[in-house]
Amino acid sequence: MPDYRQKLKKLQRRDWLLWWSSVTVMLLLTLALGSFTLPALYQGATNFFQFNLDQAVRGLMGAVLLFNTYAIYQQIVVKRLHRKLADQIEETAKLETYAEAMHKMAMLDVLTGLHNRRYAEERLAAEVARSQRSGYPLTVVLLDLNDFKQVNDQHGHPAGDEVLRRFSERLKALVRISDLAVRLGGDEFMVLLVDCAPERAGRLVERIGTINVEFKGVTFAVSFCAGWVGYQPGEPPEKLLERADQALYEAKRKTKAVPAAMPS
Repeated sequence: MPDYRQKLKKLQRRDWLLWWSSVTVMLLLTLALGSFTLPALYQGATNFFQFNLDQAVRGLMGAVLLFNTYAIYQQIVVKRLHRKLADQIEETAKLETYAEAMHKMAMLDVLTGLHNRRYAEERLAAEVARSQRSGYPLTVVLLDLNDFKQVNDQHGHPAGDEVLRRFSERLKALVRISDLAVRLGGDEFMVLLVDCAPERAGRLVERIGTINVEFKGVTFAVSFCAGWVGYQPGEPPEKLLERADQALYEAKRKTKAVPAAMPS
């Protein structure tokens, strides 16, 4: 886009130069014509002088006509270039909009509408770097649905998809705008809590609670396990995720569900 702006400015300068050239030439021709006619006004024109004057006027008129023809041609060329450049700018803007939309789609999980692992990795790296500079707390929460395979086996994959959508809706409703809810894949989720100490992560987990999902007249409860850790200064994102995964593993080993009541 900056390249097109430079081209447009160049065309505008060329347009202005053409107009100023036209004005300059017209002034010069007027002065030249005046230099022939003024002596005739004061001294009286002889036949010889009148002949030369007529020839000069015809020559000047021809020069004016040629220059005007050239100026008109240049104006047509400039306007065509303007239109072509405008079309290129419009087409480029459409392509940039399309590319931006494709980039956003590539960062989203189609089923749940949450961000996907790819975006999570980029955002986590950015937040870790920011936390390292500013010193604010950062907490990573990993969540894994309990008995999700049984839901698919007993009620079918459409029921499993409904579970994932409902759980994602619960996450989106509870996390702050500054936080990030992610579907990592399968029945695994992550919540990135910005400017939040690990001690406060338990409150979010309790608020999520157990979700009752109704599918084709059948209602079943969906619970989950969660593990979370806080960022430690100098820790790379990979190590932070590794510790969070270990915390989730310990939680799953101790219990198969989070004992929390349905939120009112």
